[in-house]
Amino acid sequence: MSTAIANTATPNAHTDFNHPLPLHIATLIEVRAGKAMPFAREAMSAIDKAPISAPVAVDFMGLTTDEQADRKHHGGPLKAVHQLPPATYEQINAEFDLNVRVGTLGENLITQAVNDLPEMTEATVCIGDVYQYGEIEDTESVQLRIVQPRRPCYKINDQIGQFKTKQLPNIASWVSKQGIAGWYFQVVRDGMVDAGLPVYLVERPYPFATLQTLWQLSNSKEKYDAKVIEPWLAIECLEESWKKVLAKKVKRG
Repeated sequence: MSTAIANTATPNAHTDFNHPLPLHIATLIEVRAGKAMPFAREAMSAIDKAPISAPVAVDFMGLTTDEQADRKHHGGPLKAVHQLPPATYEQINAEFDLNVRVGTLGENLITQAVNDLPEMTEATVCIGDVYQYGEIEDTESVQLRIVQPRRPCYKINDQIGQFKTKQLPNIASWVSKQGIAGWYFQVVRDGMVDAGLPVYLVERPYPFATLQTLWQLSNSKEKYDAKVIEPWLAIECLEESWKKVLAKKVKRG
């Protein structure tokens, strides 16, 4: 087992947001939504998200103005809202010599760090984190809980590829191997979101459970001691398909 994973996969590990809560970590700089439109392979998709210039309601299914064409694989209470670090675009563009713009890959929320804290990325957010988008005193502000990373699918390739004349490699696979696909929220409290709101980390029940570590464990071909995996399986809010992947990583015998 690699040292990096062993050190970050235990309940005593710390992250960069290991401060007294609630913690003001970011500003919500953009809110985005999309409409289902004709897409590649004779399908429909709402992967392309445009900025919203007015406050929008959020309920248990997500932004009320947002759509998902394929409701079997996208949307629903456990994929209600998607956030993607802008750094993902920087990494894709640098790796493949592209100029993919923000909003192309389906994200609803874009944040920017404050108070000399790190950006919200897979290395700094954890499964189970609850974030409030709005003033901490506002009891009607939206609260969202991270329940799973996003799994990149072929639509990322089709979305980026439709703007290019040359054949592109499998970018979705590369994003998955890098573990930089962003994350999905479950809505804890309905409310309104708008650009300019402060973002607070209000709960962190599993400080060991960074998305970066979850991807490392999931992508690894190694097997791990039960003590490494069992804390993950005990996370009540972690979406079940990820638990099934992790359960297969336990050493037997």
